[in-house]
Parts: sequence; C-alpha cells; structure tokens
Amino acid sequence: SPLVEPAAAPAPQAGTGVEPAAVVAEPALVVEPVAADRPAVQPAARAGAVERVAVAEVLAVAQPVVAEPVAVEPVAEQPVVAEPVAVEPVAPAAAPVQASDETPAAEPAAGPAGEAVAEPVAEPVTEPAEAGQPQPGQGQEPEAEAVATPEAVATPEAVVVEAVVVEAPAESAVAEAAPAPAQAPAPAEQEPTAEPLRESVPIVDTAAEAPESADTVRTDGTAGLVDAAPAPVGPESEAPAVDAPAVDAPIAAEADGGAVAQVVAEPVAEQLIPAPAAPVDAGTPGDDAERPAAAPGFDEAGREAVHQVIRSRRDVRNGFRPDPIPHEVLLRVLEAAHTAPSVGYSQPWDFVVIRSRKTRRKMHELAERQRNAYADSLPKGRAKQFKEIKIEAILDTPVNIVVTADRTRGGRHTLGRHTQPQMAPYSAALAVENLWLAARAEGLGVGWVSFFDEEEMVRELGLPEHLDVVAYLCVGYVDAFPDEPELQQQGWAKKRPLSWVVHEEQYGNRALPGEEPHSLLADTLRGIRPLDAKSLGDAWDRQKRMTKPAGSLGVLEIIAAQLCGLSRKCPPPIPEPGCVAIFAGDHGVHAQGVTPWPQEVTGQMVANFLAGGAVVNAFAAQVGAEVCVVDVGVKAELPEAIQQGRTTGLLPRKVKPGTDDMTQGPAMTREEAVQAIEVGIETARDLVAAGNKVLITGDMGIANTTASAALISVFTGLDPAEVTGRGTGIDDATHARKVEVIRAALALHQPDPADPIGVLAAVGGLEHAAIAGFLLGAASLRTPVILDGVIAGSAALVAKAVAPESLAACIAGHRSAEPGHQAALGKLGLRPLIDLDLRLGEGTGALLALPLVQSAARAMHDVATFDSAGVTEKA
Repeated sequence: SPLVEPAAAPAPQAGTGVEPAAVVAEPALVVEPVAADRPAVQPAARAGAVERVAVAEVLAVAQPVVAEPVAVEPVAEQPVVAEPVAVEPVAPAAAPVQASDETPAAEPAAGPAGEAVAEPVAEPVTEPAEAGQPQPGQGQEPEAEAVATPEAVATPEAVVVEAVVVEAPAESAVAEAAPAPAQAPAPAEQEPTAEPLRESVPIVDTAAEAPESADTVRTDGTAGLVDAAPAPVGPESEAPAVDAPAVDAPIAAEADGGAVAQVVAEPVAEQLIPAPAAPVDAGTPGDDAERPAAAPGFDEAGREAVHQVIRSRRDVRNGFRPDPIPHEVLLRVLEAAHTAPSVGYSQPWDFVVIRSRKTRRKMHELAERQRNAYADSLPKGRAKQFKEIKIEAILDTPVNIVVTADRTRGGRHTLGRHTQPQMAPYSAALAVENLWLAARAEGLGVGWVSFFDEEEMVRELGLPEHLDVVAYLCVGYVDAFPDEPELQQQGWAKKRPLSWVVHEEQYGNRALPGEEPHSLLADTLRGIRPLDAKSLGDAWDRQKRMTKPAGSLGVLEIIAAQLCGLSRKCPPPIPEPGCVAIFAGDHGVHAQGVTPWPQEVTGQMVANFLAGGAVVNAFAAQVGAEVCVVDVGVKAELPEAIQQGRTTGLLPRKVKPGTDDMTQGPAMTREEAVQAIEVGIETARDLVAAGNKVLITGDMGIANTTASAALISVFTGLDPAEVTGRGTGIDDATHARKVEVIRAALALHQPDPADPIGVLAAVGGLEHAAIAGFLLGAASLRTPVILDGVIAGSAALVAKAVAPESLAACIAGHRSAEPGHQAALGKLGLRPLIDLDLRLGEGTGALLALPLVQSAARAMHDVATFDSAGVTEKA
C-alpha cells in the first residue's frame, strides 16, 4: 500500500462527515479524519477518476436439488419413523408427486420407534450455514438402504413411503431442506468507521456506500480494503457482509453444505477455473428384499458420550497431579488399548509400564538432551517460541507407558503385511489411541513424548533390539483438561479446518459429505475481506496517545495500523515466527537467449537453498526466519523431499517441468495456471497452520525476469522497453533481444489485463502464478505477507486483478533495481520500506524488511501512553 504522512484534516462539510482527500500515488488515497470520536473512512479524490479494475463478479452456483422424503401417516396404530429414501436430482418438473402409502418398501430401522418425524420440503436458502453446524444434506444417513419393490415385506412397525420430488426454482440457488428454514441474519449495528491507513491501502470504501456481500469481490478499482459496518438490507438485496473469522479463531470457516453464492473474479469464472470432477455415483444396493436391517448404532446418549471423549482428548503436558492411579483403573485403560484393531489381527504391541522414579529420571535426561538439540536446529523466531513450551511430564506423572511394535510377530506371512510391512507400528498406533481415549474417560491425562533417540532409549530400558518404540506416554490425573490443544493455545500451530482435508474421489477434489466439489481458488476468494475499520481506528487512536510526537515514527505507524486492521486486534500480534517461501520454476522462453545463464542453474540453486548455502539462507538466519522451497515447475531432478525419514525443506508441488516458450504459444494452459495458483494457496495455508504469523515471498527461476516484465507491461500498459531490466546482469545486446522477445510474445497473445488468468497462461511463469496464489491465501487467512522484488511485484499485479482486497495483506519489503518493479509498485500503490538497489531475488530484500515490520507491531505493545506513563502532553 502507498504510504504517506497523515495530512491535515479540513473541516468537514455539514451533513457529510467526509471530505475528499488528495492522492499521492495512482491507486493511493489520503483519508482525512472527521470531527468525531472516530475518524471516518473517506473515498479517494483525484484529478481524473481512480483507475478501476474490472476484476470480480458474483457467480451464484446452484447446488443440485435433492428432494427430502415426506412423512406419511402411519398404517399401524403405533406411530413410527418414516425412513428417508435417496432421490436423484431431477430437472424442474410438474407439480410434486404425492407420497403413496400403497407402495410396499423394505426399510432399515433407524431412530427410536414411537416418534413420527416429518421432513420439511426444501426451501431456497441464501445464506450459508455457520461453520461447524450440521449442514443440510449432511445429517446422519440411514444405516442401510433398500430398493422398493412389490415383493418387499414390511415389518409390522414399518411404514412405506415414496420420496417426493420437489421442483426447484429455476432462478435461485437452493439447498436441501433443513429442519427449520434458514433465517436471514439481523442487520448489524453500524460500526464506528475508522481513520484508514492513509496511504498504505490503495483502495478504500466509504462508510456511506452500501455494503456488499461477504462473498462478493468488488468490481471496480475503488473497492474498499477497509471493512465498513453493514447496513440493513431489504428482502430483495443480498445478505449483509460477514467478517472473516478472527486471526485467533480456526484458520478458515468450514465449508457449508447449503447453496453458496460462489464469488469468483470475472476472469477466474467458469471458463477459467476448471470444474472439479463430479463424484462417482456410489451405486444402489442389491435387490435382495429379504436382507435384514443394518446393525444398529449406539443410542443418542451413547453416541454423544463417544464423541465427547474424542473431542475432549488432549495431549497434556501441564497440570499433572502426583495422585496414584488405582490398579483397576490402569487395567481398564490397558484392556482398551489391547482391544485395538490390527492388520491381520497380528496384535503387534506390548506395553511397558514404568513407575520407578529412577527409570523415569533417566528417561527425562534423555528427553532433555534431545530437546536442546532440537532447539539448536530451529530458526531464532521458532527457538524463542519453543523455549516457552513444556514438552514432557515424565517426572510429574506417576506412571509412564512405553508402547512398542514387534514387526516379527506372526511370522513372515502375517496377513496384510506382504506389501506394507510398516503395518505393525501403524497398528500399534491404534492401540495408543485406544489407550488415550480410555484414559480420558477415566479422568486421566496423557502426554506423548517424542524427544528421544530411539536406539538410546531401547538400550536404557533394556528392550529387545527388534522392537520399534511407537510411543512414550506420561499418564496421570490432572487439575483440568484444557479447552483446546496446548500447542494451539501457545500459538505453536493452528487447527486445520475439516474442509481442507476431505477430498471426493480424487486428491484435490475437495467436498464434505453432502456437498458438491468446489474450487480451492473460489473458496479462497470468498474469504478475502478488507481491513477491519474498528481496529484500524483503534490503532490511530493509540498512536496519538503513545509517548511520542504524533507521526514521528513515519511509515512504521502506517504499517502498525495496517497490521491492526488485518488482524482485527489492537495492538496486533507480533509477526513472528515467519517463513520465506521460495517458489522455483523454469521458463521455456529461456530458449530465446534472454539470459547467458544455463537453465540447469535453477535446480542447482534449489539444492543450494536446501543445503543452507545461499544469501537467502544467511539473511533468514540473521532475522530468525525459516526457509522452505516450493518446486512448482523446476525442469531438473531435485533432491528427495524426505531423506532418511526427515523432511529437507523442499515441498514437491510440480505442476509441469517448466513453462513453454511464450513466443511460440502460451506459456501454460489456463488449467495449469490455476493449478499453480492453488499451489501457492496451499503453501500459505500450510505455513499459517504450522504457526507462522508472517509470510515472505521468494523466487528462483532462470529467465523469470522476462516473464515478470511481460506481466508488468500488460498490467501497467507500459512499453516493454520501460519495464525490462538486466536481470542477472546481461549486456546491451542481450537486453535489446530480451525487449524484442517480450514484444513478440505480447503481439502474439494480445493478453487482456481484465483476464488475469489468461495473462498468466500466455506470458507468465509457474512461480509467478504460485506467488499470486500465495498472496491470495495469506489475505484470506488475514496474515501479513512481505513482498520481495520484481517477481513478487508482477505476481501482486495478478493477485490485485483477481481480488483487489488482497492488497490489504501486502507490505512492500523493498524497491528492486529492476525498472519494472518501480512501475509495479506504482500501479499497486505500495511504498517500499527499504531501497538498497537490490536485484538478487530469492526473498532477500523482503527478509531485510522483516525486523522493521516486527518493530512496528512491537511499538504498539510496549510503548506507554501519556496516561499510563504520567507524561504531560503538549499544549
């Protein structure tokens, strides 16, 4: 975002409360405070209209209609439950068919007898249900299905029903029937608007404008990056905007099972995002009408008890009590562990119960030694966090249990281990889970300790050498069970939503049961929201009360306010730990002689990053950040991502081995461009779920500045000669050829800046697409991301074209010596924090800016106010 000093506020005009402000950089705006307790958000004013970017429109995707069954009056004197019958979605038809009580059908038993249940007819739903609640069509399914045939014999208590096909309104998205019609949310109270990030945000909504749906990506370049409180809406208007979950809440809302108005930027609509594969029909049951009903499940109380134990199970490290565990309690826990399932019924586990304090002290010493070794291997940001975490309670618990696995048990022909010999420790892990759940039911806490050298532990405990140690568990009574996992409470990691990890039929085809598969990109765009107006206003209020002259921290005050608006907190979370993600890919345009460096250098530098020998590694070590490398399109063979059971820091996410030559045809297909964008989204999700609170862009790819210059030329409208630099230090002749190559590619494809996916596919790089997705993913998770140089700048132009509000999460780390970067920053309206004539890439410039961003947040936490410090303010 462009950053300037706050301007003096002219007196507001009566009845308006807002004044147009002068604009310094193209999409930038200066917002003036109003004479009120809260500064008001104002629109930008400028000679000439602010550039509008046609980037978004709502794509309402109607879900298939599945009619719910209609209950029929019972035939017998006793009321019974009408079982649902699956019905295939149908096209709109005539009036609904009434259920017949004359058609016999065999149905499974479900639910307690004696309760008549009538399912309501489907009603149109316009609001998605809240995360975590049962969704329409996601309820408990019948335990068995039977095909209705004339020969079916009904039990005396059964009632025959026929599903009713409900006609779906053609003009609206509908969902399956819910027990009660979805209610439109009440209009939210008008939030106080806030003095916006004066020049750090290129696009700001006015408080007077009607709010848009939470699922809407604004269609013009002046769409707001600051949330304004939604106004009441009428029955014909869209639902009020809903804020994305706060940063401390689960990372993203669970996908709902109803009809959702999917928001896809116009160029990322149907023709741009490949439709996920439809789930394969599960088929129909056999025609055996005599087949008995499926085995019953637990009753409601029993089922709830099971799930309560599962939900409340915790890996406990704190609050253990020395109280002894009665023998009968420990026996029940071990019996539960011993009843675990195992492959081939091999039961490969053994349980070594340790009570001796002498033995436990030895184990504690071994764990402490490995804890220190692990701490030494961490980046400084992570190491600082790790030192505050208790990792074991070996001496605090009266009983320790070692769970082992014997791979030799059962002999060489153990069923199920022929092709997967590792099934023995996997089976033993199930015994650990059974033990854990049973312990929770008994009120016992369990902590899993994994800080051991296994060979060293086997020797100390005198275990047979052929055994695998699966788990070392600390067991004891506790003062209380935490409401959420301890590592989540301490900020080490976050819970990944269920919707991230469920795939229908094939990996990447995400859909929860009862839902249609959905696009990861469209899902991400729905979560991108502007800066929070209230938190932004609180930040400016606090800045005025801190013990310093107003505005004396310059750009850092702007960054601090941006962090508050992004996190919805004032003061904001300190952005550490952080991770730089280096996206690597090769380029087909290399064949046109745009650089003297051979293409194999890309793969060689990736190996150098993994070995810790590059400049980015040195800078990351200095500022305490982690380095990960994402192979999104490297042509060469790379080292294995897992070596000797350990991850190397490489994320193998290759879309294809390099792009094609943009002068001969598209660099990639649209599908490949979207796939690369989603690699970036997934990377952002993974790093934030792992506990990172700030992300940093990095890149590697010989000839990638050629693709960057082409992208910047398209989105800025400038001639290639104005935005093409010397990259890795090319001579005049090579530079001239590079410019002509870009001109030829643009003349061939005529890319349309209103179609960012098409632009990427024509002249972009796989790493550019992935970085664009990285920015979109970070914005949807409300996590700040620091941009590096020209590669990141060109990718940010793509992200802005897809979702303008994604810039709310972006901070320009530095200004590159590449001329295209200056043009990109101007178009984005971002002001860089440092300018050192860097042109290396890799994420080096952004890493140098990281301490500045952290310092801006730290000041909001640690600097006293005039009130608290007793300092007299100026007259």
